[in-house]
Parts: sequence; structure tokens; C-alpha cells
Amino acid sequence: MPGRVGGLTAIATALLAGHLSVPPVDSPNIAPAPRPAAAPFPALDPTVRVADPAAVSARLARPLANPALGNPVGLVVDALSGATLFDRGSTTAVAPASTLKTVVAAAALTTFDARTTLTTRVFHTPSTAPAGPAPGGAEPGDPVTGTVAAAGTDGAGTTGGPSSAASAGGGTLWLVGAGDPTLTAATGPADYPAPARLSELAAQVRAAGITEVDRLVGDGTLFTGPSTAAGWRDSYVAEGNVTPVSALEVDGGRTAPGAAGPRTTTSDLAAVNAFAAALRRAGVRVASTGVGAMPGGPEAGSPGTGSTGGSGSGGAGPRQVAEVHSPPIPLLVERMLTYSDNDLAESLGRLVAHARGLPASFDGATRAVLDVLRELAVPTAGANLADTSGLSTSNQIAPATLVALLRTAVLPGHPQLRTLLTGLPVAGFSGTLGDRYHAPDTRAGAGDVRAKTGSLRIVTSLAGQVVDTDGRLLLFGFFAPVEEAGTTRAALDQMAVALASCGC
Repeated sequence: MPGRVGGLTAIATALLAGHLSVPPVDSPNIAPAPRPAAAPFPALDPTVRVADPAAVSARLARPLANPALGNPVGLVVDALSGATLFDRGSTTAVAPASTLKTVVAAAALTTFDARTTLTTRVFHTPSTAPAGPAPGGAEPGDPVTGTVAAAGTDGAGTTGGPSSAASAGGGTLWLVGAGDPTLTAATGPADYPAPARLSELAAQVRAAGITEVDRLVGDGTLFTGPSTAAGWRDSYVAEGNVTPVSALEVDGGRTAPGAAGPRTTTSDLAAVNAFAAALRRAGVRVASTGVGAMPGGPEAGSPGTGSTGGSGSGGAGPRQVAEVHSPPIPLLVERMLTYSDNDLAESLGRLVAHARGLPASFDGATRAVLDVLRELAVPTAGANLADTSGLSTSNQIAPATLVALLRTAVLPGHPQLRTLLTGLPVAGFSGTLGDRYHAPDTRAGAGDVRAKTGSLRIVTSLAGQVVDTDGRLLLFGFFAPVEEAGTTRAALDQMAVALASCGC
């Protein structure tokens, strides 16, 4: 099958090249080098005939008859020509589950350049600085949620009363979140590539000559509104699916880096206490911890501002003493798609909203990502979103919208969207498809099918790409609005394999 092998080689080469072209730099102020908008798959032969829609429908008939799918809706198109090869209710908006993450991926890749990073910053307010009221009526440094904790090994327990300010410290440290849930307490290997680390922040604070502070306060107020969405099950946090959304999170609200199981319900306070432990290890004593709003607000921590914040060494207001950067946005997007990271999806949605002048909330994020789709000329009829991770059962979007978005990413007009394709899990090899396509009836799709998965109790979904036996790139989106089960996922996998084996 030379056409198929050549097509797969071209796709692998093009996608890998697009991935590796993301510069591994931290500064959001360095403009990315221009890249030519070349055709993404130059070795795919456009003269190979487009599949016959009747033959494609016939090939899908058997897997479609599987009762595990219920009454599925879906769409298959030829990527290069745009020809519709299969359509079953593709304009019907249903809950997409995590296939919705392709939407926030496109929005983030369109909104931010390839070198944008998320900068978590630490500011210091001397003990003699005036303490004006923070937003909401709280005094700066006074916790507005959670409890005040003396900073021991993890910010909990008592190690003695607050100390008086010293020449090498005192006052308040502010940990200002920028919406980076990959900020980690790990000091060794981490789940994410080149993550921002609390240990590095703590080392910078100590290098600034600070050895003790009266208070450590976390500011996650870059994000606004409710921290959980309509349509989220009460069990999501306890089951470890997501943490309540905050601009200040460490390890996505997990109890330890990479840990499974329940997430914290107070991610900002947990982040502060984890930072207090890192400061202690670096030789900085923290008397108490809490959360609140830093005077002047959290804008210095938002992506792409280029601001160092603070009032300089000569002012009495907050002075920046440390900062760390996340991996570039495209790497975060890849991670989100491959592993279906809900915390990253919600953060990226809010960051897109903030960058576009909308509230960094569920309402602002869902409006912003749909605005980006419309600007990309992707049809959004029937779309109504409650979140940007796909966890909400209230989300509604049509398969036709997701397939049109995938085709926009494939065609040469929007090279910034290539990461949407490289981030898709590979059947049998990576991410949420790593443990699938190993059964006798699906293993033919291993290494060929690349698709975003979705799974809720009311729907199972799969949206992505496959190369058929003639070497044509096909794009598909299938939603099965039935109670999630392993048999439903397997049935969707069989549909993708049917496309891969099609020389129709």
C-alpha cells in the first residue's frame, strides 16, 4: 500500500516538524520568527481519487449497528477536498465531552504566539508599607478564604508566633498566579516538560536577601466568577477529574505531584502552603499563610504583559522578587490534548478570555473560544457551552463544528493550529488512546488513528484523523449519546478502524 505508507510518512514528518519548531524560550516579549505557511502534508497526492460516499457509508454500516452506540451522530470528510463522505445528524448539537478540548486548543493557539509563557511571580511588601483595603473589603495579606496557617513543613501546624520584621525580611510575600496549573512542587522529574517550579521561586526569594516574612499570601484573582461550572458532577473533585478553577494552582490541585485521587477544594490555599514549604527548605521562614488580593491586582502575572510589576526597590508597594515561567503555550496545548488535562483546558479558556478583554470566568471563556471559531470561519450553529474542558453535561456542540475545525488546522491558511494536530493522542501509543486499539478488531488502527477522546456518563465521543488505504487523509467526529462504557469506546474505535481500512 504505497499510497498509505507515503501519506503516513508525510503526516508524521510534517506534524513532527511543526511540533519541534516551537522555540523553547521563556520570555513572552520575544517575537517568534516568521514561518512559511506551507502545505502541511506535501507528500499527500491530491490526484488520488476521493473516496465514494456510498462506499464509506457501507464500510461504516456494520460498526454503526453496534447497540453500544445507541443513536450516534457523526461526520466524515476528505481533508484536502472537503468532500462529505458520511453524514449522520452532523449538525445536531450534543454534549461533546472532552473532544471539546480541540476548541479551546484552537482558541489558545490563535490568541497567543508560540513563545508566550505563563509567568508566576512573587512580590514583597515591607512591613512598613501602608496596607490599603484589597478588593472585596479584605485587608491585603488577610486571608479571604481558607484559614491562616503557621508555616511548618507544609504550611499547616504551629512553629511559633509571627516574628517581627528583620532587616533581611519581615512584611508580606505575595504569590501571584498567572493561570498555570502545571506549576509544580516537584523538585525532580515532573509530569510536564520543563515546568515552572516552586523550588526555583523560593531560591530566588532567598537570593533577594529575604530570610523571613510575617505573611505569605496567594493571589489567584486573575480568574473570576464561580470555580465550578454548571453541569459538573459533585464528584468530579473527589474523583480527581479536576480541581476548582483558580489562577493559582500547584500540580493541578493534586495532593502530591502526579498523584491520583481526590483534588483539593481550595487550590489557591494549597498552593500557598506548598510554597511555604519550599521557602522553608530554601531558608526562608514564613510565619503565616493565607489567600487574598494583592494591592494593584494580579495583572503582572498575566501572559504577554511584559510587566515586571511592583514599584521598584525604592517604593513602599509590592516589589517583584521572583518569577518562573511555564512551558510555551503550544506545549501546554499539546499536553492538554494528549492527556485530556481538564485543569489546563479551563485555565487556557480563561486566559483566552482575559487576552480578548472578556472576564476570565466560565462565561467569558466559553464566549471567547466560540468567538475565535467564528473568526476562523468554523460554523458554530447550535453551540452552547458551559465550560472549556468538556466536563459539563450542559455543553452542546455539533460534530460538524469539530470536523470543520480539524480541517481548518490541516489546511495551509492557519499554521498556528498545527499543534492541535500534533497533540491528538495516537491510537495504541499515547495519551488517552495509549491503552486502546490493542484488541484483534481494532489493532489495525494502531499508529494510524489520531483522535481526541471524550467520555462522560451521558456521551462517548471521538474526533480526529486517519489515512485510508488509498492515502487520503480523512477527518471524522463521532458522538454516541449513551451512558459511557468500555463497549461504547470500543465501538467508536471500530468505526475509526473501518475508515482506516477503507479503499472506498
